[in-house]
This record gives sequence, C-alpha cells and structure tokens, in this order.
Amino acid sequence: MTARKASHAGSWYTDDGPTLSRQLQSWLDRVPNPIDGVGEIPKPGARVIIAPKRIFLLGPSHHLYLPNCALPPASTTKYATPLGPLALDTTTLSSLRATTQFSPLPLPADEAEHSLEMHLPYIAHLLSLSSSSPETPPPLLTPILVGSTSPSAERAYGALLAPYLRDEANVFIVSSDFCHWGLRFDYTYYLPSSSPSAEGGISLSAKQYKHRPPTDPPIHASIAKVDRMCMDAVESGRHDAFLDVLKRTGNTVCGRHPIGVVMAAMEALAGEGRFRFVRYERSGEVQGVGESSVSYASAFAVV
Repeated sequence: MTARKASHAGSWYTDDGPTLSRQLQSWLDRVPNPIDGVGEIPKPGARVIIAPKRIFLLGPSHHLYLPNCALPPASTTKYATPLGPLALDTTTLSSLRATTQFSPLPLPADEAEHSLEMHLPYIAHLLSLSSSSPETPPPLLTPILVGSTSPSAERAYGALLAPYLRDEANVFIVSSDFCHWGLRFDYTYYLPSSSPSAEGGISLSAKQYKHRPPTDPPIHASIAKVDRMCMDAVESGRHDAFLDVLKRTGNTVCGRHPIGVVMAAMEALAGEGRFRFVRYERSGEVQGVGESSVSYASAFAVV
C-alpha cells in the first residue's frame, strides 16, 4: 500500500508539523463569527468538517490533461501531511472506479498537483481538534481530480455524485482560485464602466496601454466586477448561468470544472442548497497592464 507524499510541504508551506498547526490555528482564529450578511457559522443543519464520516475533495488538474475526472489507484491508501496521514475511503473509491467513468490518477501526477494538497493540512488540523475518542474512526478522504470537463460531462458527474452529496454523513470541499489576471496568465480582460454587459470587455495589450492604463474603472476594480459576475452566477444555483458568464468573460477561474460538477450535483437534487460567498480577496490591486494578481473567494452551501 502506498501513501501520497506531501510533495509541496517545505516549499509552498512549512513541513514542520507544530509550526504548521500553530499557523493554521492562528488563521482560523481570525475568522469572524457571525459573518456579515450570513450570521452564525456553521449554519443550523450544516455538516461541518468536525462531524462527517466522509470527505470528498474535488480540485482542478493543472499538470495532467484530463477530459474527465480521475481517482487515485487502489494501491494509494493514504495522503501524507506534516500533521499526520489522512486515510482514503477505499470503499467509496472502489465504487466510483466500478462506474468506469473515472480515469486512473498516476501517483507522480498526483504528487505534482497542488489543488488537492493545499487543503489537506486544514483538513488534518480540524480533524485533530474534533477527535472525540481513540475508538471513533476518523473521517475518510475521497479525492477527485477534475479535468477539462465539458458541460455534459459535468452534469453526468454531478448526477453520479448527487447521492453522495445528499448523504448527511458526507462533506464536499471544492478547491479553486478565481481570476488569474495579467500578461503572464495570458488574460488581461477589462470591462469599462461604460459597458452595459460582459460582452463589452476588451483585452488590454502591453503595447497599447503600458504608459496609459485605463482608469474608469481601475483595472483591479474591473477584475473584481468580473469575479463578482462569476460569484453571482454560482450563487444563482444555475450551472448554465455559471458556464455562460465564464464563456462571456473568459474568466480564469481555475476550479471552474469542479465547481461546475458540484453545482450540477446540487441541481440534480432538485436545486437543494446554493453556494453563499463569505470572503473575497486578491493578491494585489492591479493598476498597470504589466502587473498581475490572483483572486480568492470562499463560499459554503448547506444541502
């Protein structure tokens, strides 16, 4: 049996367990409660991460081209973290493999990918805080790497995963950043204040706008507006609405496919639950065409 290494520990985040635990707790302690416009977290009836029996973790594939979704092979039974290993749900993974709808995820490709791994320390830390007794088995992890899925594939995977989403013993975590803006991301979409819709946007070129960047609105405000369009579409609960705004803006939401799969799953449950965004940040406020930023957004849904 094989354990996936914490391959990004020591570079993307510390590989020292006690230090990592302190960092995570310090960040979690800063989360306000109640949250403006939402109220107390968790919401009544929410399946918080301290309670489930199973955790489904979906993330986008950055290194391995996939037209579908992929699962770790049966030989991989644990995901390592600096805070201790997380056991995989081999029974659920076996059932999903039996559908023949999932590709195998080779271990080297799994270890090269960061979208799933970056959530593992948080999961391990929160589970360590919630462990009630040595006799209580910890929740098991079901990682799913989502490729460049078509709209029809997202609906198919959503229907397949919907029974698991409905099960109150399960929690789903979706990994995604939002807009990656800048020449280095090959995305410089800009929406002028005068534009009545997303179709009125333009791509900014370094040659044309290097010395006179647009100011109505500033570039960072345009980025936020386009992100907000995508967030509104997610909050609408309509999978097609999310796909439409992505098509109209080209927004580089890296986790658009796993988001789409879970939105399709919620629609398959007759629209049970909708995402609600509670935080939005960017790595910087872009003023000029030569600058770049990555957006981050947090949302939850109770199904």
